[in-house]
Amino acid sequence: MRILLIGSGGREHALALGLAASPDVTLIAAPGNPGIAEVAELRPVEATNPDAVAALAVEVGADLVVVGPEAPLVAGVADAVRAKGIACFGPTAAAARLEGSKTFAKEVMAAAGVPTGGAVSTTDPAQVAAALDRFGAPYVVKDDGLAAGKGVLVTDDRDAALAHAAACERVVIEEYLDGPEVSLFVVTDGETAVPLLPAQDFKRVGEGDTGPNTGGMGAYAPLPWAPPSLVDDVLARVVHPTLAEMRRRGTPFAGLLYVGLALTRGGPKVIEFNARFGDPETQVVLALLETPLAEVLRAAATGSLAAVPPLRWKPGAAVTVVVASAGYPSSSRSGDVITGVSGAGFIHAGTARAAGGELVTAGGRVLSVTATGADLSVARDAAYALVDQVSLADAVIRRDIALAAVEGRIRVPS
Repeated sequence: MRILLIGSGGREHALALGLAASPDVTLIAAPGNPGIAEVAELRPVEATNPDAVAALAVEVGADLVVVGPEAPLVAGVADAVRAKGIACFGPTAAAARLEGSKTFAKEVMAAAGVPTGGAVSTTDPAQVAAALDRFGAPYVVKDDGLAAGKGVLVTDDRDAALAHAAACERVVIEEYLDGPEVSLFVVTDGETAVPLLPAQDFKRVGEGDTGPNTGGMGAYAPLPWAPPSLVDDVLARVVHPTLAEMRRRGTPFAGLLYVGLALTRGGPKVIEFNARFGDPETQVVLALLETPLAEVLRAAATGSLAAVPPLRWKPGAAVTVVVASAGYPSSSRSGDVITGVSGAGFIHAGTARAAGGELVTAGGRVLSVTATGADLSVARDAAYALVDQVSLADAVIRRDIALAAVEGRIRVPS
């Protein structure tokens, strides 16, 4: 099977490792990164150009295209690939609006009866101010469109909330949902839904969940503190009603439905939907998947997911720690030399090769350093041992990834 993987980040490197593990897979990635280059042939492409991606899929004789990032999906890349008669893992542009517009996602949730927080979508400053007063602090202010994981502000500062809202063309003001957060990935062909392991990521840049939101500073799976019924509850109350509503609208969702949840006193409630694998949660979830990834994604892309046997998972746990470049998330520094990156566990995100062959920074989040272990504590120690091998000037690293879970400090409200 020839698979074309679209994207260049840590999520895509994790996907590449999973796909390339199948001996019958020939992997091509576009545009890829230095880590992906170790397991795939790299080809240049403008990932958000549907015609260019579709043409490349034809050129390389792809049997399956896997689209990693959200922007190409919202741009209609999956539609263009399917129009060429090639299977594609990723939703249509119409279905990807679940991530492309938070207003649309809230409308779908309301129609489907999905538990979520109250929200007001507006372009009117007066309505923004009224919504902030209605919901109260902490204020949750979201850019309606795509913002690379950085369009959300959660703050007790009303002036900061107003300023963030003013910077958005359309803004969604939401009720704050109190409780530990969970990321649940669901592979679907539009009808059948197959959940992966729940994970937890860390959005804030600073230890103790302080500082501004980022694309994610680390993650771990599984969640020893999560209720045993969590996945079944979310499938019944969130996933299947949402898929049914998307079918009712004539825009069935097939691909990866990312359900971001808060486990509140009133039960799980949806914070957001995404239309693709999350980063860095993908790194830990796929590190524990034993079933061949290519088999699962191809089944979803061809409408045959119901025929796939139950997923098999490796025992133990996985932890990933993001190594970011100097200045992240407000800025990033490119061209800094990175050393100590060799062997398994180093997932590339914002890296490049300099003219002399040195590995250098080329973005904010540079690496997702990932390790597995018999339990969460062992996996965490192993991940940080790998982090300590990395040499990067002024790197930004959180040292408390998964620590609260290891120490048993996470509680689900009851």
